Amino acid sequence: MSSGTSISAEAGIPSVSESVVRRTIITSVVGQALEWYDFFLYGTASALVLGDFFFPVGKDPLIGTMLSFAGFLVGFMARPIGGIVCGHLGDRIGRKRVLILTLFLMGGATFLMGLLPTYNSIGIWAPVLLLALRVVQGLAAGGEWSGSILIISENVAPSRRGFLSAWSPGGATTGFVLSSAAFLLARTLPHDDFVQWGWRLPFLASVVIVALGYYVRRKIPESAEFVKLERSNARVRMPVLEVLRHHPKTLLMVFGLRFGEGGASFVLFVFSLAYGKFMGLSGNLLLGALTVSMVLMIPLSLWFGHLSDRFGRRPIYLAGGLGIMAVAFPFFSMLQSGNTWMIVAAYVLSVSIAIGALEGAQPAYMSELFPADVRYSGLGVGREIASVLGAGLAPVLSTGLLAHYRSPWPVAAYLFLLGLSIVVALKFTPETLPRHLRAGGAER
Repeated sequence: MSSGTSISAEAGIPSVSESVVRRTIITSVVGQALEWYDFFLYGTASALVLGDFFFPVGKDPLIGTMLSFAGFLVGFMARPIGGIVCGHLGDRIGRKRVLILTLFLMGGATFLMGLLPTYNSIGIWAPVLLLALRVVQGLAAGGEWSGSILIISENVAPSRRGFLSAWSPGGATTGFVLSSAAFLLARTLPHDDFVQWGWRLPFLASVVIVALGYYVRRKIPESAEFVKLERSNARVRMPVLEVLRHHPKTLLMVFGLRFGEGGASFVLFVFSLAYGKFMGLSGNLLLGALTVSMVLMIPLSLWFGHLSDRFGRRPIYLAGGLGIMAVAFPFFSMLQSGNTWMIVAAYVLSVSIAIGALEGAQPAYMSELFPADVRYSGLGVGREIASVLGAGLAPVLSTGLLAHYRSPWPVAAYLFLLGLSIVVALKFTPETLPRHLRAGGAER
């Protein structure tokens, strides 16, 4: 086990009542769902409408879509900055305060996107303003994941951390489902109404989401481990520098675990919609199939989180990486079939099961690699830099490959390599769940 792992300090975790744990989980999940609704909304809109309204370049619609996905990348490029700033604040002033800040940044930017004039109205300023708001979203997202995970994981013992921490990404998945459902609902409008104003409605709904999210999030108690650090005056003055100086290997581990998972996720979540549009498949069919797979991913990721409490984080994560490799080529073949049930099965196998295994084990695995005094910063730096090169680049690169080759097979090879990168990263990342807590180890 890494020397930076805080798992060994299980006995030092302050006692937290079951009612507090339940309330923390519920409020974290709801807050995550509301905030990631905003972030994922751009990805869905990029695949379906933003390329036409903000990046109308040339006769090939794939070029406009690719430029729209470039805005997706811009948001991810801002995430490491958000991770550094929010990580520093989270390790200094607390997890809860930072989570309220990220909520207002994310929701405000999304609401303003719904008010932007299109390229036909103000020309080049339309994509410039859209990308500026995407940067704000990226800054907020850079601090959101880590904080929402830690607010749960730092309140529970290692023997339950995998299952309970997996509730938080379940909230993020719910946010994706909500964003997809919002676009499905908007697309039921007459075509002319959708083009003129209907696509804006999911963005404008953020004003309600911010209000509800703040009401929910302000009730989250501060994490027990941070409270312990605060009372003992053990907080680090410059946590980001402390991570860079003393935990560089752990940063690389987190980077490796996230890079392949993030890239694979956004090939499946975002690029697949653009590919379906290129193939002439129904956008509603693809959104519906993706939504079904995301709904199923919630209980499956919780189950995989539970399994990580029994067998360890590493074997579950390995199963997810191998799953990505296994579905890479069949996924696009099943989409090409045009058969509704084959398309649904493609998303279920890749998203619900393969990505679900990674999402279930990742929160506990990553948080256990760093000690509490630099944990927010460590996760913010390592995970969010990987998000740029993995998740942020994936839709742009995939669309570029499709535009050049007019075939999905180079993208399938790319997806396979992303899964392989997870397997390679695990070669260098230790198990973090103590042996005596694993099935087959000492008596539990």
